[in-house]
Amino acid sequence: MPELPEVEVVRHGLQPAVTGARITAVEVLDERSLKRHDGPAEDFVDRLTGARLLGAVRRGKFLWLPLDEPGGEPSAALVTHLGMSGQVLLRDPAAEAAPLTRIRFALEHPTHGPLRVDFVDQRIFGSMAVDALLPTRDGAAAGYGLPLASIPSQVAHIARDPLDPAFDERAFLRRLQAKRTTVKRALLDQTLVSGIGNIYADEALWAARVHYDQPTETLSTRKARELLEEVRVVLRRALDEGGTSFDAQYVNVNGASGYFSHSLRAYGQQGKPCPRCGRPIVREQFMNRGSHFCRRCQRIR
Repeated sequence: MPELPEVEVVRHGLQPAVTGARITAVEVLDERSLKRHDGPAEDFVDRLTGARLLGAVRRGKFLWLPLDEPGGEPSAALVTHLGMSGQVLLRDPAAEAAPLTRIRFALEHPTHGPLRVDFVDQRIFGSMAVDALLPTRDGAAAGYGLPLASIPSQVAHIARDPLDPAFDERAFLRRLQAKRTTVKRALLDQTLVSGIGNIYADEALWAARVHYDQPTETLSTRKARELLEEVRVVLRRALDEGGTSFDAQYVNVNGASGYFSHSLRAYGQQGKPCPRCGRPIVREQFMNRGSHFCRRCQRIR
């Protein structure tokens, strides 16, 4: 599933293409991709056709494009969630659509001219929706990409991510240690901290030498800060390398794969020697997925 680095790579690629562009046509090829839109496909098409886009914004794993409203603050946005296999691709208007394209947008950009955006989704866990924008609780910009202090209602419950300038580190550490759960479950809780999924949780826990099943209330403040810093380090490294791609399901807006998979030290490395101590990395079942760790370096304390 695309996590923060993958969604940010997509947002960064979309930004210059959608900022100031007008949507001239919308085609819904599969209405299942509108499961989070409050209304029929015709409403989705009508609300977007002719709309001008202000840019691309991301919080955690969510991406949205605010709709311009002349003379006032935007009140709605096109919200995109990539789910397990969603892709947002920039295409030449004459290019053939991919077989699994679910929604297509024709754009007219004041500088780049006509463009096309395709939403492709193999497993249809992703979605698009036009959603109302609400004021942020803290008055700060809602996410990365634009200074607007308004967030889609579908994203309002999602916590800020560790790379967000408005991320409250003290509040996060306080809430983390107050939770009665285990560390990896806490990192995957998008209402506590967003953008971290299975891959980057395993990588950060390995770097901080923390067992995935360590109770959160037993973490010292020093160790919790160290873990948070390792989360930031691994997210930034993944961003620099274009995200993590294991197959063709995650690609950037130009269809290219990321290459952070070559830098993974724990996730997917079961049976290989730990880069730190040489003992084999193991995989254990965890929340219908796997946790990858070193038994020697990452012991429950």
